[in-house]
Amino acid sequence: MTLPVMEPDLPLGMASILEAWSRTIDEGPYASLCFGERMAFDNPDSATLLGAVAAWTERVRLTTTVVVPQLHHPVLLAKSLATADQLSGGRLSVGIGVGGREEDYRAVDADLATQTIAGMAGAVETMRRVWAGERVTDAVRPVGPPPLQPGGPEILVGTMGKKTIRSAARWADGVAGVTLNADVDEVDGLFRLAREAWGSEGREAPRLTTSFWFAVGDDPRGQVHRHLRHYMNWLPVELVDALAATAGFAGTPTELRDALKRFEDIGCDEVHLIPTSSDLTQVERIAEIL
Repeated sequence: MTLPVMEPDLPLGMASILEAWSRTIDEGPYASLCFGERMAFDNPDSATLLGAVAAWTERVRLTTTVVVPQLHHPVLLAKSLATADQLSGGRLSVGIGVGGREEDYRAVDADLATQTIAGMAGAVETMRRVWAGERVTDAVRPVGPPPLQPGGPEILVGTMGKKTIRSAARWADGVAGVTLNADVDEVDGLFRLAREAWGSEGREAPRLTTSFWFAVGDDPRGQVHRHLRHYMNWLPVELVDALAATAGFAGTPTELRDALKRFEDIGCDEVHLIPTSSDLTQVERIAEIL
């Protein structure tokens, strides 16, 4: 379950909303607590939030879906993530991606030339070296703390692209995919490609996850639409309105359970549900049917 970090009402009660969601997710049947990153938006900072959710939870894995490493100095990001891994007792998984919004790069004065697969892979290489205790800076001691998980937290590449999947097979531990329309066949094709790519590199089978927006309740399609109008603020309104007609899942909790079963059948290790409201009762209703 993903925290509602992109909802318009979040800044009005950030601490209470996110703590309630985190504790409810941790108590329920969910395997992971997730959240994504944006810069030119009103969502919370990822590193700060990781510290908070580490304290609010005891059981679930904490998964970033996704962090864009090129928006951070890789050594500082490695230090932040290693700290979160320690504070959470080794429960961290790191989903990373290139990011699709140039405004986020401009907001932190990041080099747009690094908005590439190679830029992402280079940042990951530096982070892994930091986690291994190598001296990547001109300092007396290496950058710490060391992560609790040997070698550092698992890294999942966030993408829908075939080229990125093939490239990431050399350095990622799995896939943090996304499907705009909760399309099982689309995800199945991406997973098949990932298994093939990892196998070609002589590596163990990748961890396979995907995500999509969801809404359950009286007006689920309208809820998805309202969410996308806010979240996809960098796109023309007409395009967002067209996308919202079919985006994500909008139905009953029972229909959602059936949809999740179909993703399980294609070998999906986890589905990371993305809420389109900060209403906590949705988390509770889905927990009941799961």
